[in-house]
Amino acid sequence: MSKVLLIGASGTIGQAVHANLGARHDVITVGRSSGTHQADLARPASLAALFAAVGKVDAIVSTAGNVHFGPLAEMTAEQFHIGLQDKLLGQVQLALLGQRYLNDGGSITLISGILSTEPIRNGASATAVNAAIEGFVTAAAIELPRGLRINAVSPTVLTESMGTYAPFFPGFEPVPAARAALAYQRSVEGAQTGRVYRVNA
Repeated sequence: MSKVLLIGASGTIGQAVHANLGARHDVITVGRSSGTHQADLARPASLAALFAAVGKVDAIVSTAGNVHFGPLAEMTAEQFHIGLQDKLLGQVQLALLGQRYLNDGGSITLISGILSTEPIRNGASATAVNAAIEGFVTAAAIELPRGLRINAVSPTVLTESMGTYAPFFPGFEPVPAARAALAYQRSVEGAQTGRVYRVNA
C-alpha cells in the first residue's frame, strides 16, 4: 500500500480524492486547520515542518490553492499576489521540497484549473496562476530524478460548487468532484509525467 500525502483534504475535490485513493492507499490528510497534519501553502515554513513530520511518501497530491476573483479595472497588485503566493508558489514550494521526500518512482500531482485555457470575466489572476502551474509541471517533468513524476489536474467548475460559482461561469457545464478525482488516480497510479489532465464535461 502506497503512502499518499493529500494537501487540501477537507475541500470538495480533496474529499473526493480521499474517497478514491483511500480505498487502495494509506492517505495522510493535510489542511490549513484540519486533517492529520496542518500546513498552509502560503507559509513555506509550514510545508517544511510538514515533511519533517511525515517523512518519506510515495505520492504528493495537492487539491488546494487560493486565488483572487475580481474586476481587472479594480484589481490591486496585492490582490493579484494572493494567487501567486498561495496557489502558484505554494504548490511550487510543495514540489521543490517534496521531491526530496518522495520514494523512487514517486509522483507529485498539482491542481490548476480550466481558466488556464478558458478565461472568464473577473478571472485574470486565476488564469495567470493556473497557466503558470501548468508550465511549471511540463518543465519540471524533464528534470526530476529517480523516476519521479509530476502532473497537474485541471478541472472545470464543479457540480458541488455551482451554488457559489455559477455566476462566474456562464454556460460552463460542471462536473462532479468524483470525475476530478479520477484524474488524480491516473496521475498517482499511472506512468505518465509532465501531463495536464483536463477534466471537462
